[in-house]
Amino acid sequence: MASHPSEHEPNRADLRKDPSRVSGMFDQVAAGYDRTNTVLSLGNDRFWRAAMTRTVAPRRGQRILDLAAGTGVSSASLARSGADVVAADFSPGMIAEGQRRYGAGAPGGGIPNLSFVQADATALPFGDEEFDAVAISFGLRNVNDPKKALREMLRVTKPGGRLVIAEFSHPPSAVFGGLYRIYNGVVLPVVAKVVSSNADAYDYLNESIRDWPDQAGLSAWIREAGWTDVAHRNLSMGIVALHRATKRAR
Repeated sequence: MASHPSEHEPNRADLRKDPSRVSGMFDQVAAGYDRTNTVLSLGNDRFWRAAMTRTVAPRRGQRILDLAAGTGVSSASLARSGADVVAADFSPGMIAEGQRRYGAGAPGGGIPNLSFVQADATALPFGDEEFDAVAISFGLRNVNDPKKALREMLRVTKPGGRLVIAEFSHPPSAVFGGLYRIYNGVVLPVVAKVVSSNADAYDYLNESIRDWPDQAGLSAWIREAGWTDVAHRNLSMGIVALHRATKRAR
């Protein structure tokens, strides 16, 4: 059985991705999570999020599931189109922070067409074919069974619906890839100690990126789960890959 750290003890997940430890780790960094990501990504997180929103192409009247939504920044971007967006995350701390920012009690009354749900990506609490699109940004690699999660996403998506995954990947250029690994291995841990409330959490995130399949590998997983029209494009020279797919129409 996994041990559970106290409220003040830094929680660090490992590549076994025990759900309770991963959830606890994100609970501890929820308040400053978005600011830390902006610093560590040198501001590129905003560009990646905008690219994801454009690819989902949300429209009024659609129902969209944003998985691993964290504090709801990506969900809010999707909801501003008028679509009905469900922000789901398995970290109660992240969900609480998202509700504080965008829920009914938020300044200005929040975003009425955005709701928050605590959910496990491998056992989604939704019926079959509920959503026009499912998106997940930088969260699939933290799921302990990502292939099962991809099948669950297919189950809750309507025929003809879309999947969009933004995830860290592997730059195809050997030179740039080497520089990126140096940044992740040397620079990022130092900066994380300064700007993050739990620098150890970012050590895990660095490890999880190195351990994650490349663009072709993740595309193969998506196809195996039953999705069609699978494609991807690289962002920031392959630091991130934006994958997209479709559920076969009847």
